[in-house]
Amino acid sequence: MIGIRRYLLSVLVFVFYRILSLTWRVQFIEPESLKKSMSMNEPVILAHWHGDELALINTVKRYKIATIASQSKDGEIMANVLRWLGARTSRGSSTRGGVQALKGLIRLLKDGGNCSFAVDGPKGPLHKVKPGVFELSRIIHSPIYACGVYCDRAIHFPKSWNKTYLPKPFAKIVIFWTNPLSAVTKEVDPRDPDLAIELENLLHHARRQALKFVAQNNA
Repeated sequence: MIGIRRYLLSVLVFVFYRILSLTWRVQFIEPESLKKSMSMNEPVILAHWHGDELALINTVKRYKIATIASQSKDGEIMANVLRWLGARTSRGSSTRGGVQALKGLIRLLKDGGNCSFAVDGPKGPLHKVKPGVFELSRIIHSPIYACGVYCDRAIHFPKSWNKTYLPKPFAKIVIFWTNPLSAVTKEVDPRDPDLAIELENLLHHARRQALKFVAQNNA
């Protein structure tokens, strides 16, 4: 019975999100290297901040996203919704099934998927990059693209640690991708703080560029 309830809740969440996202006006600014990698099915890592997830989930089919979903009850609901939206998921977390989940994710990436990564997770601090994104880049030899999101109207949840927001109906959303960081080589320590600082700067730059794009086109 509990499983049926979770499934029905998944359906409700999916239908609500899908209908809402169909009203959004989304514009993508992508470098040519990203377009080329996607056309050739070369895996890339797409990095973003926590808080932007609800605006970005709608892009999972466009970017052929593969990701890890928690084995918790909430993770099951999210896995269902992501799958129905076009993503592929590997189940696990840092506390349960993590190794198997990572192996499953790597298989999905080698099969032509791309990984979307909230790089300041899983629990913050906000806007501070953790080494996991660089460890994955070194394993699969993939470049890292940084994302900036602009949304002109949204419902904000200020009490959540990640300051997440949900775009309102008919919101205008701009998704800006930077040129990539090169794949992390075996000689580089993924925990090098200079790597984190470089990606943090790129993510802040991407957000400013998304806002700048809107300002220029509304002038």
